[in-house]
Amino acid sequence: MALLAVGASTLAVGRDVVGHQAAVAVDAVLFVLGTATGLAAAVAVPYLMVVRHRPESGTASPVWLLPLVAPMVSAAVGPALVPELPPGQWRMTLLLACYAMFGLSLLATLTLLPLVFARLVHQGPLPLALTPTLFLVLGPLGQSTTAVGQLADVAPHAVGTAYASAFGAFAVLYGVPVMGFALLWLGLAAAMVVRALRRGMTFTMTWWGFTFPVGTCVTGAAGLARHTGLTAFTWLAVAVYVLLVTAWAVAAVRTARGLIGGALLAAPGPLRPATARTT
Repeated sequence: MALLAVGASTLAVGRDVVGHQAAVAVDAVLFVLGTATGLAAAVAVPYLMVVRHRPESGTASPVWLLPLVAPMVSAAVGPALVPELPPGQWRMTLLLACYAMFGLSLLATLTLLPLVFARLVHQGPLPLALTPTLFLVLGPLGQSTTAVGQLADVAPHAVGTAYASAFGAFAVLYGVPVMGFALLWLGLAAAMVVRALRRGMTFTMTWWGFTFPVGTCVTGAAGLARHTGLTAFTWLAVAVYVLLVTAWAVAAVRTARGLIGGALLAAPGPLRPATARTT
């Protein structure tokens, strides 16, 4: 997913720095590498869970969704490369390949998500440190909404007008209900985080789980605003973006504080804080 994000960003904003052709080349290479790695992980991790690890009943975690999100990221960033390919077979192949990865990730997510919710209902809340991972469920929801919107945008470059209209309709008919469910899960996850904070949840690196999944909801809502023309989706994107920036700021500040504190604890005696010397 990191490779895919860097490649897409290079094509989106790096073309002004390195030139259009160079940006396309960088994105193409990173897209192929990221997609191949993501597809391999989407197959290998579930396979190993079945044949090697055998997790016990009731231990499902939102973290299980992580290997399944990468193909959805490919489906969301791949459309930017469609207009760069020769018209005809090449463009249609990439477009439909992205739709296939959309379906792969979506159906796999729909298979695992009931296990995650059943674990919460039957086993109770996650351990305090793992509570932020509930936000990971938003990843495939928001990213799939983003993907169908991006695919609909480039469909006219790859298929006929009739198919392009169908893809545009699908982006709305799929995206609106899924965004509704994403908002439901966002409310549930936020309530669980508030509960965990009241019970003494402290900062861990799992707090970074607040960032990427929320970001996918921002891009998903922005895509729906673009395809429907509704101001309500624009304001939804803005509101979730504010939440995203806040989450990034909190996670970044707390991470920096932990790094600085760790460096001081590891420093020689004269640089070490008094509390560290007494302990």
